[in-house]
Amino acid sequence: MVLKSTAAGVSCLIRPSSEAPPVTAVERPPSEGGADRRGPGPAHPAEAGLQPSAGQPAALALPLPLGLEAALPELRRRLPATARILAVSKGQPVEAIRRAVALGQRSFAESRLQEAIAKQEALADLGALDWHFIGRLQANKVRGVVRHFGTIHSLDSLELAERMARIAAEEGLAPAVLLQVKLRPDPAKGGLSAEELQQLWPRLVDLKPLRLVGLMTIAPLGLDAAARLALFRDCAALADGLGLPERSMGMSQDWPEAVTAGSTWLRLGGALFGLRTA
Repeated sequence: MVLKSTAAGVSCLIRPSSEAPPVTAVERPPSEGGADRRGPGPAHPAEAGLQPSAGQPAALALPLPLGLEAALPELRRRLPATARILAVSKGQPVEAIRRAVALGQRSFAESRLQEAIAKQEALADLGALDWHFIGRLQANKVRGVVRHFGTIHSLDSLELAERMARIAAEEGLAPAVLLQVKLRPDPAKGGLSAEELQQLWPRLVDLKPLRLVGLMTIAPLGLDAAARLALFRDCAALADGLGLPERSMGMSQDWPEAVTAGSTWLRLGGALFGLRTA
């Protein structure tokens, strides 16, 4: 990818990267860590734990099975300091979140507004937790999302961005926002293409009080590890070209490639909690 940031925006040319180690792909559930247009679906059996595939770097691969109490500290030990764990707690009971907090986890991701509000109220005794919204944004839910989440990973249109900026100003809030990008064909997911982002960038950066801090992407199902790594590297390069420090890339079944590409937020659900209960 070649990027050039200018006052008028960012010009970019995406060339899929070929730099990738031979890694066997392991498919992940489609709805674990981001806005997915297919809607909720059953959890994939591989969500029951962190499934390392053959050929992954020894520094990253973890054995199975691992429960939360083993997986969370082991992941922290193996990850670089720049890669933070975002525990995807959607569909998990409040008790599971309490267990994670007891292990030092403070950042959690939800995708259903009402479920998240109920959890936040039930966990109020734990003090301020770092709540991230990763679900598909709907116009009628924007105010609730702005009120209840400090970071939003799934903003994928100028229309929603303008609505969010207006509501945030009315609420006196300044949420951190990661723009969802789609750098490979995938009809099941939303997201701005690199070309759309280039065109809209001058208008997006002027939408105060939103704080644009990064990009989020989801690898399409069916990509092998080399293709996922190339995708994540393209996303990281695009973020760098825009001067955005955050890259929300990688879920339970593709986090090693995301770490290699420079992810700063790993959206991990099944790798930590096992199968969802809802």
